[in-house]
Amino acid sequence: MSIRVRSVFAALVLGSLSCGPVSPAAVAAEIRHSSQYDISLGILPIATASFDSSFDGKDYKITGSFAAAGIARILTKTSAETTVTGRVLANRLQADRYNLVYHQGKRTRVYDVEYRNGDVAETTIKPEPKRNADNWIPVSDKDLHSVLDPLSGLIFPADAKICPNRLPIFDGESRLDLVLSPMGTKPFTADGFKGEAIVCEIRYQPKSGYRRGRDDIEYLKKTPMEIWFAKAQSANVYAPVYARIPTRIGQLYVTAVKYGG
Repeated sequence: MSIRVRSVFAALVLGSLSCGPVSPAAVAAEIRHSSQYDISLGILPIATASFDSSFDGKDYKITGSFAAAGIARILTKTSAETTVTGRVLANRLQADRYNLVYHQGKRTRVYDVEYRNGDVAETTIKPEPKRNADNWIPVSDKDLHSVLDPLSGLIFPADAKICPNRLPIFDGESRLDLVLSPMGTKPFTADGFKGEAIVCEIRYQPKSGYRRGRDDIEYLKKTPMEIWFAKAQSANVYAPVYARIPTRIGQLYVTAVKYGG
């Protein structure tokens, strides 16, 4: 998985699909929740993801894991573990720290970001990636103001706008916008949920922290994705339950098999 596909994947899978059912009004006592997702390329299962969320007062913590499965695991052993901690505000979840540990074969890379009031205070990548200065678009200080982490950036209070919306994401290396547009509603069923989902078209707009001219970036820029949000039964938030991400080799589908159960 290339770094650019990893970036969008983190935002849509390791991030947007991590929410447990919680709202600011429901966090007087600690709430715990787990969710599970299947990931496929067309009809071919390629990965699974699971997430555990805990909310205690105004503080939250989300941990998640992703692992290749099926034939994809035979071809390349890819996995990731991710964590975000922060505070629950009236209209969003605001991260204090985001961490992603990404494994591909024998290689491991760690992304660590500290946020302060919505701005990036510090970011580290270990080991540092090799970059060609001729085509690398660096992240500016301006790019690091008023951004969301890719784990909790796609979680919405029930009264917030879901689509249309523009989400400024920083994933530890890249700054990107995810632009959501309304596409109506569709029924959705998973273990723990049955009801209507809000359907949004989602477009990827890279800002900085990537290599200019990459084929995968140009493809994602021109190709709309799709994401569905469902309201958790026991709380007042919307979070994704389904995503469709076009790739050059086929459609990537991410589907909640457990949500709120």
